[in-house]
Amino acid sequence: MPGPDASASAATATPAVAAARANAARPAHSSPRLAALAGLLADETRARFCLTLLDGRAWTAGELARSAGVAASTASEHLSKLVHGGLLTEERHGRFRYVRLANPGAAHLVEELVSHAAPEAEAPRGLRAVRASAAMARGRTCYDHLAGRLGTTLTEALTERQLLDQRCGFALTGAGLRWFGDLGLDPRGARGRPVARGCLDWTERTLHLAGAAGAALCRHAFDAGWCERTGTERAVRVTDDGERALRDLLGIAPGILR
Repeated sequence: MPGPDASASAATATPAVAAARANAARPAHSSPRLAALAGLLADETRARFCLTLLDGRAWTAGELARSAGVAASTASEHLSKLVHGGLLTEERHGRFRYVRLANPGAAHLVEELVSHAAPEAEAPRGLRAVRASAAMARGRTCYDHLAGRLGTTLTEALTERQLLDQRCGFALTGAGLRWFGDLGLDPRGARGRPVARGCLDWTERTLHLAGAAGAALCRHAFDAGWCERTGTERAVRVTDDGERALRDLLGIAPGILR
């Protein structure tokens, strides 16, 4: 039985101590789920699939198998684990099985892990790999928003024009909401996600705009012909129309994103 000192300690525990004791009991229930989630991304093939799906599009199992250089049966097994674990969602059209990241939260998790792992990445080898790496660094999609030098340049321009406030996290100003409105966009209508969020860019090592505003701007950039995809990876390039629009709207000098 506990002695008098232990009883007195329990009786006089501060709210902070009580909360710490309550939290100490929680890992017994949450640690298996955390371990299971970590295990999903501990396999290199599954990690490669998730990185590929950061382009925000739905891929067939066969396309992902070819991109990772594994057999279709191997890809199917890994994809089933990712779907069951909640990182991916799937839909079938005829004999084709399409998968995509389950939601923005899953994409954010992968993005954050990439930003921590990127400093140890090996330099690309071969001319083709060097060019692909340079294209990804110049501009790419990060699930449903723009990243790379393109994404950070847009973020800096929005901040400099006081359309985006980064002093206490990321928030659109009143002028910023009007700027989006002038483009026919209303990022406040998205449910279950912040209007604006900073996402650490793993090539630029600074934050770019994510959240509903980042997704709306990315979608508009493609719809308006400001950007276009290059190759089969996530790389994007700014078009001539895009350079003119970004110069007129945000003062971004033409050629800076080439």
